[in-house]
Parts: sequence; C-alpha cells; structure tokens
Amino acid sequence: MAFDQEINTYYRFDEAEVILSLDADFLFSMPGSLRYTRDFMARHTVRENADQASMSRLYMVESAPTLTGAKADNHLKMRASEVEGFARALAVALGVAGVEASTTRWNDNPWLAALVQDLQASGSRALVVPGDEQPAVVHALAHAINNLLASEAVVYTEPIEVSPVTENENIALLVQEINNRNVDALFILSGNPAYDAPADLDFASTLANVAFSAHLSLYYDETSRLVQWHLPATTFIEAWGDARAYDGSLSVMQPPIGPLYPQAHSAHDVLAALMGDERTGYQLVRATWQGLYDGEDFEAYWRRALHNGVAENSALPAISPSLRSDLAGQFATLATTEPAAGLELVFRPSPTLYDGRFGYNSWLQELPHPLTKVSWDNTAIMSVATANDLEVETGDLVELSVNNASVRVPAFVLPGVADNVVTVYLGYGRGISADLDEDLDFNVYPLRTLAAFWFAPGLQVRNTGEDYKLAVVRSRIDPEQLDRGYSDLPVRAGTLAEFRENPTFAAGEYKVDPNLAIFPVQEGEGGYAWGMTIDLTACIGCNACIIACQSENNIPAVGKENVAKGREMYWLRVDRYYLEHEDGSVTTSFQPVPCMQCETAPCEIVCPVQATIHDTEGINNMIYNRCIGTRYCSANCPYSVRRFNFQRYVQDEDILIEQRNPNVSVRPEGVMEKCTYCQQRINAARINARNENRLIGDGEVMTACQSACPARAISFGNLNDPDAQVVALKAQPLNYGLLEELGTRPRTTYLARLSNPNAALYSPVEEA
Repeated sequence: MAFDQEINTYYRFDEAEVILSLDADFLFSMPGSLRYTRDFMARHTVRENADQASMSRLYMVESAPTLTGAKADNHLKMRASEVEGFARALAVALGVAGVEASTTRWNDNPWLAALVQDLQASGSRALVVPGDEQPAVVHALAHAINNLLASEAVVYTEPIEVSPVTENENIALLVQEINNRNVDALFILSGNPAYDAPADLDFASTLANVAFSAHLSLYYDETSRLVQWHLPATTFIEAWGDARAYDGSLSVMQPPIGPLYPQAHSAHDVLAALMGDERTGYQLVRATWQGLYDGEDFEAYWRRALHNGVAENSALPAISPSLRSDLAGQFATLATTEPAAGLELVFRPSPTLYDGRFGYNSWLQELPHPLTKVSWDNTAIMSVATANDLEVETGDLVELSVNNASVRVPAFVLPGVADNVVTVYLGYGRGISADLDEDLDFNVYPLRTLAAFWFAPGLQVRNTGEDYKLAVVRSRIDPEQLDRGYSDLPVRAGTLAEFRENPTFAAGEYKVDPNLAIFPVQEGEGGYAWGMTIDLTACIGCNACIIACQSENNIPAVGKENVAKGREMYWLRVDRYYLEHEDGSVTTSFQPVPCMQCETAPCEIVCPVQATIHDTEGINNMIYNRCIGTRYCSANCPYSVRRFNFQRYVQDEDILIEQRNPNVSVRPEGVMEKCTYCQQRINAARINARNENRLIGDGEVMTACQSACPARAISFGNLNDPDAQVVALKAQPLNYGLLEELGTRPRTTYLARLSNPNAALYSPVEEA
C-alpha cells in the first residue's frame, strides 16, 4: 500500500534510540525476532554501555499481552481496532502529509505528546514498527512516519519470497477453485488447513470436492484424515533443503541424521517424483545453489556454506523505494471512524505451540506460558477490570461467541493488559493426540474468519458457572518469608535515572556478615571456581533456557496432572513478577532461577547420606546412587530448585533413547535432581584444556541455558579468572544475590532490572 512495488522490510534495533511498537511483538513472534532481540538488547542494557550509562527507549502500543510489551519502558494499552486511530493521530502530530485523524480521543493526550517529542528529538535514530497482526493502513502509516523521520533503523529490500502472495487471498482462491470443480488433484505439502484455515472457508468440507488429494505431514493430523493419501514427512533435520532468512540471507539445511523411518519423504522428494526427476534432495539443493552462483570456484563456496550454515554476503542489498505519490489520497480513502464500544477478541499464535504445528510436542505442551505460567491449556486472558465487569475469575469456564460461532475456554485474569479485550491463543484443541494428555482442547480456530483474522469486534462472553482446573507453574519463593520483613524482593528493579542518581540502589536493605558460614567455604582448587550472572534487564522471559536445559539434561515431561501437583521436573524456571505503579500501570519482570550453587548450601547439611556435596570448584553436586529420597534437601532449599522423581518417567523405546544426551545420567525413580552448571560441558572443556596443557579459557564453557539465550542475559565462567566476563559483571553495582541475606552465598547472582521510561510519563512504584 505504501510503495509502488513489493518490498521486504526489516529493522536495525541496534541503530535505534527511540522505538515505537504498534502492536508488534518483535522480540518474540516476528520474523527475525532472535536477531531483533540480540540487537535491541545491545542498546538496552547498561552492562554494554557502562561508561555512559545510556539505554534505548521502547514505547509499546499493545492490545494483547506480549513479551515485547513486558520489556517496554512506556506502555499504552488499547483494543487492536484502536491502534489505527492512534497511528493516524501520531502521523498528524508529526506532520505526515495527507493524514487525517479518525478520532478526537488523542487530542492533548500527554502520552502521545511525550512520544512525539521523543521521536522528533531522535530523528533518524527513531523507529516505528507495525505489528504483523495490524491491517495494511497501519503499516503504511508506519512507513510514512519512518520516511518523515529519515529513520536509519529501517531497511528495505526486494521480497525474499520467489512469488510474494497474500496467504489469506491465496487459500480463499484455492477453495473457490475447488468448489468450481477446477481442481482434480491436490497435494498439500505440510500445513494443516483442515484445522487452521479460516472458519468461513470450511476447508475440511471442501476437500470432499477433490477427486484425489494427498497430504505430506509429520503427523496423521486433521487434514491427513480427510485426504486419500497420507504421506509421512521427514523432519527438517532428516532432509536436505535451503531457506532464506528475514534479510534474504541464504542458508543450507544440511541433515545431521538420515530419516528415522524409511517410508518418510521430504517435500523435495515428492515434488521431484511428480516431475519425473530422479535426483536426490542433496542433488537438487546443490544444483539450485550452483545455478545461483556466478563465481569461479563453486566447490569452495559450497563447502564454506555447509560449514557456516549460511552463504557469505548473501543478504539482499538494501534499496530506497519511494512512497507512492498518491499515498495521501489512499489515507483519505481508507479513513475510518472510532471503533464501536464493546468487547474485542484478539487472536495470537501460542508462545509455545505457535499455530498448532508443535501441538504433538510434549515439551512445548508442558512449557508454561511466559506470562500466565499456565501449562498444557489454552486460556482466555482478560484484564482485572474486564473480569470484574463480566463477574469472571481465573479458572471459570467462559463461552466466547463471535462470528456466529462459540467455544468454551477457561478464563485467566492478568494484570497490565488492555480493558475490553479478551486474548486467546491459536494452536490448541488437538484432541486426537491422546498419547500426550487427556484434556487437549480449547480450539479457537472456529471463531477466526477471513474478515476477522487477528481480531474480532462484537465479542460476547458468558460465564458458564463451571470451573476448570488449570496447571500453573508458580514461583516457589516462600511469600511468608518475604512478608516476615527480613528479605529483599526477589527482583530488584529501577529506572536509568535512579541508577544514575544512586548506582548502588540494588544492594538491598538486609545485609549478612560475609564471614558467616554454615561450614568452611571452599574457594576452588585447580584454578577454577565456577559462577554465573543473569541480567534481568536483558531477560525477555521467552523460556528458551528452560527447553535448552530440558534437552541437554534429559529432563522428562510429566503431564498436566503432575504439573498441577507442583511436580514438574524443570531444573530451571523463569519466575514472573509484577510491580504496580501509583497510576495503576504495571511493570513485568522475569527472573530465571536455576540452582544457586550456594557456597554455604542449606541442602547439604540436612542430607543424611551426603548425596549432595560440594566439589573443589564450588559446584553443589548430586550423587544419584547415594540418594535415598528423604527430600530433606528440597525442604531446606530456600530457592525451591530441587526436583524429585516421584515416578519412573524414563521410557525405553529405541526412538526415545536416541533423543537423550549420552553425557548426562538418566535419573531413576526416588532420587533428587537439580541444575549442575552443565558439569558434562565443563568436563569436556577440561579434557581439551588438559590435553593442550592449559587452563580453560573464558567463554570456552557455555551452559545450555546460556547458549540458547537470544538476549545474552546469562554469563558463566571461572571466578578465579580476573579477565572473565562473569567476574566483571559481578563487580558491577547492579549485582546482587537472591535471598543472600540468608547467608547462602550463592554463586549465581543477578544484575538488577533497569528501564528507561520517559520522565514525563513515569509513575513511581507503589510502596509495599
């Protein structure tokens, strides 16, 4: 809409000082979000700018709760349909030609006025990012604003797709062609349209009008059951392929293993067979790359691409497209009025299951939602005020009715979300997967239509009067201990201005004698004393660290019933806290909590068989074959980071055995387990260093959680190495230990959370 040509847009958050997100969850769900997170945190963490103590500033206009919104410095909540009106008001205030405001709501609004002043002051270092869920006019307004500001943080390229299409229009056209009997044979390569296509297309019934249909899929799913042929597919790690990144960079997908099942095939195999091409997937991919390469030594180029995983200098070059000459007229033609009052239903991809493609993965089913901490279930998220108006509480089963359809979903009341909005997540309701759990329901796709693809006005909510038991993974820090008044808050947070004024604000009120110890402290022998820091400013709460730890350490999924009992087996959890401000706004903070590797560990002195003891490098180890399952250590751990095997979770099927890490013991029923600082990785680095007659270097050992973190929030290393990054971070004034006033001397410490709100909009945190 904004340009005369098809373009691809991506952003350079490391070049932006002031960022406005128009309902865009760029830290988590947008294409390129991993890179965006890394770039954003490069300018949003004080540890990387300690000399000048500066941070970028993020303004968030948000309809649904997101991880990007949780990290925003200034937050404005509204219905999704109201974002366009705000974007128009912003464009008018900045002076974008041809734009008229659609409402007087934002006249003399202090939030908008402060934003305009900040954007204008930043100029080319300002950036406006529209959300994928917003309509084209909001994207066009964002492009026009970025053009007016001459933003250097936005990059335009040619499209990364070979044939750019609008997916909804494409599938609607397919349904029309099928109903007109113009399709004799239909091959569906991956995807599951019988489950997730817009409800008004009725794709499941439409398939009956095709004479022959086949579905290539990893699972025998909803679409597979309706076609003539189900074709088992290989996973992306079993077949050759290639892909383009968000910036156009070319990547080779080299399979680390062969197909586990001989009857499985890749999309390349199926398409080649249909065309009568007998080449293998490897031959097809290599031939394609050879056709794209115009250099002299293709073999060297190909081997470098295989080694690096990406072709060097293959990102699409930036272009400078001009805005359409009639864009002002387009804005006038598409002028809208203020949306009608009432409840609005907002659809978002699940943070764990996405659109349902990961619904058969028990790890991701069990992984708690980053904000609600609900495991295994979908919920209808609403604000406290909306819940009060509807007379609804968390766990009430509510009926959602919109677009001539109704579904029932358990309610969840969440602070800090927009009023008159109910957010539901896609990807649930895969009831055919009884192997995972009995209660996999709450499919909201029947409410989603072409016209109401991301949000639907006119929502009706009815409390059915029934209750539904949700499995919620809660923080295990003892609230009574905090209430007794001798502990600091687990998350210590402040603003950049407060940090500049008082750099030691994170030190905490309660102190402990550093010489106080339950038993003598071992300082580390052989040159090593391992420690960790976690930067709460950088942590976005994405839970990638949890899954990395689970995969690395053979941690099982235990099912909804056990999660509801508090028997989840995660060695690492991410607690979520809210700070309420005097104006009613809420700040969200995340805190990853692994084993603290306490130097004076309370767990060790209560174990009757010395199953948990310190080694000479400061790690609190578990000796599984000593453990007799008294669980005294768990009861005496103030951080509640120990896990007990109440059942034998390990399954001995060959395919599951191949999934496990052979360097980590599989624990039996009746023993305790916990974080080990990835001892197996330390040992591997130790062997390499010993063979080369040297000490382990800084950065040579990366724990699983550290290596998976897109924000670089976790640092790990040798505390005896004065040049180690972790030593420098622990020397910062923001460094503190969780519940350190108990005298545990934790080896894992935190950097306090900082934000950078506009002073004109900041409201102090309410006193406890």
